[in-house]
Amino acid sequence: MEKGAVAVDEAVGNETTLGLLYDIELDATLQFGSRQMALREVLELGPGDVVELERHVSDPVDLVVGDRIVARGEVVVVSGNFALRITEVATPQMRLESIRCLF
Repeated sequence: MEKGAVAVDEAVGNETTLGLLYDIELDATLQFGSRQMALREVLELGPGDVVELERHVSDPVDLVVGDRIVARGEVVVVSGNFALRITEVATPQMRLESIRCLF
């Protein structure tokens, strides 16, 4: 068998194997920013309080699956709901590594 034929067979086999995972549901989180707070500060929070995040309003928002960033984008409003307009996507290899971390 030729070298190119082996690569095609492997690619088809990998696609078929990956296809088995397509219907698995994963939790995706939009990460706007973070802040460390003492428990005392958290317990003192009340309605109307503002918690400042360590991120500028113009910074991209991260789409996180598991513990990996798989995409970045900007927050938009669609039909009264928040949504993410994706502007940058992690490489396919990095996205697969994110999924592998969950199994």
